[in-house]
Amino acid sequence: MEQIEVLNLVSRGLFVLLGACFFYQIIYLFAPVILRVSPHGPVKQNRYAVLIAARNEEAVLPYLLESIRAQDYPRELVTVYVVADNCTDRTADVAAANGAIVYRRFDRGHVGKGYALDYLLQRIEAAGTLDEYDAFLIFDADNLLCPDYITNINRVCSDGYDAFCGFRNSKNYAKNWLSAGSALWYLHDSVHLNASRMLLGNMCAVTGTGFGFTRDLLARCGGWKFFTLTEDIEFNSFCAANGVRIGFARDAMVYDEQPETLRQSWRQRERWVQGGIQVSLRYSGRLLRGLGRRQTAWACFETLTLGLWGALLGVLSFGVSLAWVLAANGIRGALPVLAIGLVQTYGSLFAVGLLTTVSCWKYIGASAAQKIGYCFTFPLFLFTYLPIALGALVRKRQWKPIEHCVAVPVGAMRRSAE
Repeated sequence: MEQIEVLNLVSRGLFVLLGACFFYQIIYLFAPVILRVSPHGPVKQNRYAVLIAARNEEAVLPYLLESIRAQDYPRELVTVYVVADNCTDRTADVAAANGAIVYRRFDRGHVGKGYALDYLLQRIEAAGTLDEYDAFLIFDADNLLCPDYITNINRVCSDGYDAFCGFRNSKNYAKNWLSAGSALWYLHDSVHLNASRMLLGNMCAVTGTGFGFTRDLLARCGGWKFFTLTEDIEFNSFCAANGVRIGFARDAMVYDEQPETLRQSWRQRERWVQGGIQVSLRYSGRLLRGLGRRQTAWACFETLTLGLWGALLGVLSFGVSLAWVLAANGIRGALPVLAIGLVQTYGSLFAVGLLTTVSCWKYIGASAAQKIGYCFTFPLFLFTYLPIALGALVRKRQWKPIEHCVAVPVGAMRRSAE
């Protein structure tokens, strides 16, 4: 058999395998339109501890704390804790002035949100109050909660889920193509991926902020011991491998701030890629073993395909296909094929962005022209992941904070989307 024929067969085989690994994503796109949401069971009045890790966030933190005080959930059942992590500003004073219980942490050797949350939970336990809470909610200092956030999260918690997350929206969607690209991806993650997982009975996924877990799950984890650059992905991987049920509360909306400059966006996503590689290597064995158990099989499969191994399969498939095209057509003949592939990829991503925009139209704080226009730049935003991923492979792994400056009340978010 000639080399070209071998490459052709391998290319086709990898393409089929890649399709088999990701075909469910198409089902996820349309499941919310076809399936009905199951009603919630009896609601319990759970007691919550809100955990906020803040580093030099005096500008935005008061608005988050204000949105927590404005919740329609019984105030006596919600206690707010803030860890002022290596702060050099007035974050701790601002938090205390807004009614939070504050702990100051200074540790330059262990940097990152995971370490800060672990420290905060240890302080709560040392104070003898950890067992007073049924569940814990984690937010970033730049977040804003809609008034019924905790009420809606509590419905999912009362349904017996070990962990739970809300609908992630953006405070600064309309700023530029970078903030819109990141925000649109999170909307897609909420309205298609997590919503569909919930409808189909699959494990949902937390995305960095606006999520929670029960005290029983915290004990099962041995405390908050997720210290990689992407502690949320690590938490998801732990849950997948151990059969932990993560539920999604579609009506629990949380707003956060997206990077507005290429430098910030690049640095953030480079950290995500590096952290994703860390987690994939660390949890591969446990996830592979989980494929053999009925309770964890699908969650482990999805976690593997959405991590390093799914990305490597995609790169391998593209590489072999490119080699086959070059061998069969030469460089000049390969250019039109590559151009067609690029256009098809752009079109597919544009369709995802457009479908997400239409599905979330009333939630997006932007003009109609901006909503449509950013559908066209959404694929370009995702294309930038390629150089970011390449840079992440050679740059030193380190956690760096992202500066937040969009200081607005939650009411402004709700008005901007009307």
